[in-house]
Amino acid sequence: MPFYQFTVPSGGATLKHRAEVAAAVTKVHAEVTGAPEVYVHCSFTEVAPGSIFVAGEPVTGPRLVGFIRAGRPPELRARLLHRLADDWCAITGDAKESVAIFLTEIPGANVLEDGRILPEV
Repeated sequence: MPFYQFTVPSGGATLKHRAEVAAAVTKVHAEVTGAPEVYVHCSFTEVAPGSIFVAGEPVTGPRLVGFIRAGRPPELRARLLHRLADDWCAITGDAKESVAIFLTEIPGANVLEDGRILPEV
């Protein structure tokens, strides 16, 4: 169920290393949450430079929105956020301060995957 959507300016290192980043995200999610790797989805969207803004000003750093199943404790989510950022930055060379990750929790009842509604955590 986890779905990680990267939004990256054209030419960004994340796009050049998509497969490596996706493999790292998959591994991190599985290790931290215990979820099987087979359910981890990653998607990459390339945007033109000047398409990502913070406080009304353009930024060049990539963004990641992750949809994860609801019900995990704050400590686990914090560990997941830091591990995702650390592995992502190790692969791309991006500074941790230039990336942003947003986790959204989704109840299992709101997800259909492989033809079935997911159980809660």
